[in-house]
Amino acid sequence: MKKLTPLLIAACAVLLLAAPPFLKNYGIYLLSYWLVFVIATMGLNLTVGYAGQKSLGHAAFFGIGAYTVAIMMKAGLSFWVGLPAAALICFFVGIALGFPALRVQTIYLAFATLGFNTAVWLVMRNEEWLTGGTFGINNIARPSLAGFSLEGNLAYYYFVLGTAVLLGGLQWGLLRSPWGKAFTALRDNPIRAESLGINTRSYTLLSFAIGAVYAGIAGVLFASLVQFIEPAPFTVGASIMMYLMVVVGGPGYFLGPLLGSAVGVILPEWLRFAQAWYLFVFGAAVVLLMIWLPDGLLSIPDRIKAKRQAREASAARAAAAQQQGAK
Repeated sequence: MKKLTPLLIAACAVLLLAAPPFLKNYGIYLLSYWLVFVIATMGLNLTVGYAGQKSLGHAAFFGIGAYTVAIMMKAGLSFWVGLPAAALICFFVGIALGFPALRVQTIYLAFATLGFNTAVWLVMRNEEWLTGGTFGINNIARPSLAGFSLEGNLAYYYFVLGTAVLLGGLQWGLLRSPWGKAFTALRDNPIRAESLGINTRSYTLLSFAIGAVYAGIAGVLFASLVQFIEPAPFTVGASIMMYLMVVVGGPGYFLGPLLGSAVGVILPEWLRFAQAWYLFVFGAAVVLLMIWLPDGLLSIPDRIKAKRQAREASAARAAAAQQQGAK
């Protein structure tokens, strides 16, 4: 799988660059929407797939990013001020949320982040003076870049694509740095990681903070994409869906968010022909997938390789036993 990853990335890049001009506006919008969730789940994959933490509060950071840029632009500030501000706020809130990870693990940590998501959503819904409550914030403008307007769907799509590539490249470098190795060690065996001198406290906080930054940036892009935000997209259900995207794609696989977000965003659109049954079909497909592929879609090559190696090892043992019996 590791040898195929660069080829898959190159193929996806060519397709994503060449296909959109031939699509209608809704197709371009849907691809942009998908890329927003690719960015968000890249952050969650770092927290869940690489650092081994269970988080059900990712939609809260997604919403914090969206509301930060919307409120700042409503106050007359630029998108380019709101974007780094949202990332910084999510970083520090992620550090604050990471502290429960130092005391609780597994399902208890999931409950802690779920409670955080609920609290943030209640603020979004009830503090009308700040967030607009259920009426939301509308007329969120799309930015300009170097004097070029990104108002059009195609132009904004390429902006989101460029942002996704940039953030993906940063994460690729991070995962191959000593930090990335420490995250993986923390996931595989925290006690052994600590015995090797890895500061588990610092790396746990860092995984939450970086994952939160990715979600916050995705929220900023989402706000300008839809140009209207209200609390509904940032519920606990949205966090569960993001977690599902990571699990379906393959936690701990670099391209997992790419495939998992496609299943969560694009597949439901393809199933709309089933009308009232499409949610049932989608849910049943995900359940069957989790039964047969608990490590996600991208684990298929590794499972095939493991089965082949098991057959070869079994054949080698049988041959060795046969030779021993002949002697």
